[in-house]
Amino acid sequence: MRARWLLIAAAAIVVLPVAAQQEDSPTTLTGTLRKVRESGSITLAYRASSIPFSYLSPRGEPIGYSIDLCKLLVEAISDEIGRTLAIKWQPVTPESRIASVASGQSDLECGSTTSNLERRKLVAFSPTIFVSGTKLLVKKGSSIRSFRDLGGKKVVVTAGTTNEAAMREIARKFKLDFAVLTAADHAASFAMLTAGEVDAFATDDVLLYGLLAQNRRQADYVVTGEFLSYDPYAIMYRRDDPQMRQLVNDAFRALAEDGAVQRQYKRWFLGRLPSGERIDLPMSPQLDALVEDMASKVE
Repeated sequence: MRARWLLIAAAAIVVLPVAAQQEDSPTTLTGTLRKVRESGSITLAYRASSIPFSYLSPRGEPIGYSIDLCKLLVEAISDEIGRTLAIKWQPVTPESRIASVASGQSDLECGSTTSNLERRKLVAFSPTIFVSGTKLLVKKGSSIRSFRDLGGKKVVVTAGTTNEAAMREIARKFKLDFAVLTAADHAASFAMLTAGEVDAFATDDVLLYGLLAQNRRQADYVVTGEFLSYDPYAIMYRRDDPQMRQLVNDAFRALAEDGAVQRQYKRWFLGRLPSGERIDLPMSPQLDALVEDMASKVE
């Protein structure tokens, strides 16, 4: 009998540390964090011509403001899961980007995507990284000064963007008879304008300035009119993923506190682009306030 109790006591000594270890184990990873931890890689969706947010360098590498913020986010994810992640790149268009994230083909979308209520039914968004709005790009000397001058004209928009919806709503609301044409991406839309196939190109003003700078055409075209929409940009990731949501929000709060968001903004909007041109667009009061709020917010 004594030998039997000694065996039970010895077993208890072995079991207790294991139980304590289980209680102290880290939270089990779920969702995106589990996916990238197991694979050792993370897939970033990028755009080919959303200057200066997400576009291709002369060497064919994704670069830009959103790309750099996504890379900082990948570093935070790597720290959280205890594993350095390799980055895989996935090209997307305005029409394919949401499905790419929602389906799991891409883990983060690093572009110039507007966060709005309709899209939040399908995907999740980071805190706002930029604030823009729809304006018109026309050739210098054009009679178009605002949307009210578009009667009888042709306007190109990039398919799958909020700008397309904004222009169709303006035509309906103000009973303006102008044709809305679509192109696959911003570069294609700009090419239609430069070729004289349309009278105006409608998209977010910052993207228009970026295209003009990249193509060195500031002397030939002008961004005109009032804002026709409000477009807060953010980085997309999958919905219904509470661990990822917490990490993204914590990471952006840390980046705002550290000044990293502001430094990246200065690099891409006030410094020289790799092409040598400048956009020279100071941070708007709206974005400045959002970044300050981001730094002080506690979840």
